[in-house]
Amino acid sequence: MKRDDDTFMSEKQLQLGRRLFLAGGAAMLASCKMQLSNLLTSADTHVSDYPTVQAVARFGELLKAKTGGKLGVKLYPGGQLGNERDTLEITTFGGLDLNRVNLAPLNSIEPLTIVAALPFLFRSTQHMRSAMDGPIGDEILASLEKHGLIGLCFYDSGARSFYNIRGPIKTPEDMKGLKLRVPSSDLYVAMIKSLGADATPMPLDEVYQALAQGVIDGAENNWPSFESGRHYEVARYFSLTNHLLAPEVFVMSKISWDKLSSAEQVAVRSAARESVPYMRGLWDAQVEKSRKAVLASGVAVNEVDTEAFTRAMTGVWDSFITTSRQRELVDQILAMGKAGS
Repeated sequence: MKRDDDTFMSEKQLQLGRRLFLAGGAAMLASCKMQLSNLLTSADTHVSDYPTVQAVARFGELLKAKTGGKLGVKLYPGGQLGNERDTLEITTFGGLDLNRVNLAPLNSIEPLTIVAALPFLFRSTQHMRSAMDGPIGDEILASLEKHGLIGLCFYDSGARSFYNIRGPIKTPEDMKGLKLRVPSSDLYVAMIKSLGADATPMPLDEVYQALAQGVIDGAENNWPSFESGRHYEVARYFSLTNHLLAPEVFVMSKISWDKLSSAEQVAVRSAARESVPYMRGLWDAQVEKSRKAVLASGVAVNEVDTEAFTRAMTGVWDSFITTSRQRELVDQILAMGKAGS
């Protein structure tokens, strides 16, 4: 019985610590916002020269121009304010004005975000961009408002593939027993389990050390993250499954949004949309730069049997597409792919 009590107290202490961390982060941001009242605060887990961070910086420049200098952006990149789960929570209660996040932490709060996160849904980068730039993407963004967030636009997150320290992955059978890091998302966990591997949810900034210490065997991500996080220094096998082309989302706190005038809200939406092609140009260049750097380092890169991976993940779709509206959006995206978008 004592062991259970000890475990219970440990969990309570962890929750208390997390709440204190969030409260402290919010207090720090509130202080900064009082000193820089014309600057909207924004967080990103990636380093300052990463395309998403640069896109938000570009958004800030556009916003400043559109509002005659009345509004701008103060960026906190490199995970300074915590992982995406924590910063998203801070954003929902107004401690942060803006945030760029992966779809994964949103999957648990809004079912429509699961649609764009399905494995092997998009046939190509252009297919994903076309879907997210139109009515389908607009509906997914709008679905966030009831959760305290204003969806502004989608940024690219590239094609995600598996990498590990053990050996090449060519078929799902090669993944059996591997411990792989995933974002904190039930969808990602189910995806990994469908392939016979063990999923280990973990913040992105902990992956390098976990790989180096053998806590995990591998992970999955895009070329730029694989390279900028230096994961390629440890995980020397990169297998081109390209299983996900899920976009990322740029959001604003509804609390912060409601404090803006209607003209300022228009400026924010306009600046966000205009930052998207800028981000994509940077992204495409970074993908090629990172790919070349990884190949030059001697990492073993291999093709895979994508049909086998697609078949293995069929059950994931069935488990997570549970509403008629989700299914309708999935069907619309698939139809766009068949039409050659």
